[in-house]
Amino acid sequence: MEEFQDFLPIMADKLGEPDFMEELCKGFRLLADPQQGLITVESLRKNSAILGVDSSTDSEIEAMVQEADLDGDGALNEHEFCVLMVRLSPSFMAEAENWLQESLLHELEETLKDCKA
Repeated sequence: MEEFQDFLPIMADKLGEPDFMEELCKGFRLLADPQQGLITVESLRKNSAILGVDSSTDSEIEAMVQEADLDGDGALNEHEFCVLMVRLSPSFMAEAENWLQESLLHELEETLKDCKA
């Protein structure tokens, strides 16, 4: 069995946040239906070779879209796609708790500064 290699954190480190997000957006546009501006089951099916999932069945592709479809409209918008990509990255998920804690600490520090002012 081929081991999954997680390149997303490496890309994020090398590119920095703004450029990394732009690359994710480019990936979204590559997979999206050009008329709808969304990743649909059909657009994902057509572009499945890009993702290396061209051997996936229709039901597997439908399940991929359904899993990431946060608003229930049957397709993925750019935000849903980016959330999915981060969720699929084991390294990002391992760091998610640290990021959340750092963010909460920063918010608390800012709130305390405002209270003292």
